[in-house]
Amino acid sequence: MDNSSKLALARPLELPGTTAIAQTAWILLFAGVTVLGARVEVPHQPVPYTLQTMAVLLAGAFLGPRNGAISQIAYLVAGVLGAPVFAGGAFGVGPMLGPSGGYLLAFPLAAFIVGFLVSRHVSLAWTVLSMGAGLLLVFVLGTLHLWAFTIHNVPAAINAGFLIFSWWDLLKLGAAAMTYHEVAKRWTRVPASR
Repeated sequence: MDNSSKLALARPLELPGTTAIAQTAWILLFAGVTVLGARVEVPHQPVPYTLQTMAVLLAGAFLGPRNGAISQIAYLVAGVLGAPVFAGGAFGVGPMLGPSGGYLLAFPLAAFIVGFLVSRHVSLAWTVLSMGAGLLLVFVLGTLHLWAFTIHNVPAAINAGFLIFSWWDLLKLGAAAMTYHEVAKRWTRVPASR
């Protein structure tokens, strides 16, 4: 890998267009990808299996910390304002207070952390670790929220909010890391820092 390829991998991708309109379009696109991730749902109690976390990881990696976080804030705001964007077509404040609330509220912070960490090194292993850190944050905050508001039992909350998702989210983590890494190797433009 030559130095320009390493540099391209070491920073968030510069998606076409650097204007505010173009950046807004990319932010809204990744908010939409998160909506689509919520639509791929396997019903499970108390929290369903979805592809949302994969969308969060990709938003942070592709958009960088700031715009990745903004894309997830836009997703949450759309849901709170009444768009049926959450799993099962849910909307409003209710999902934030229910079993999925901690996961949802962690999305912007996770995207920020992934975007920040991915921009520091070039290897696939680092990409996996960076996305793993974001995913772990989602699960820690989701499990804490589940414990505090729904289950009220630490071992049961850890089992229902973290362990039950581990195999599914390891697959999503691997897919997100490979997707980002392969696209980043082929992208020719190097972005400005975000």
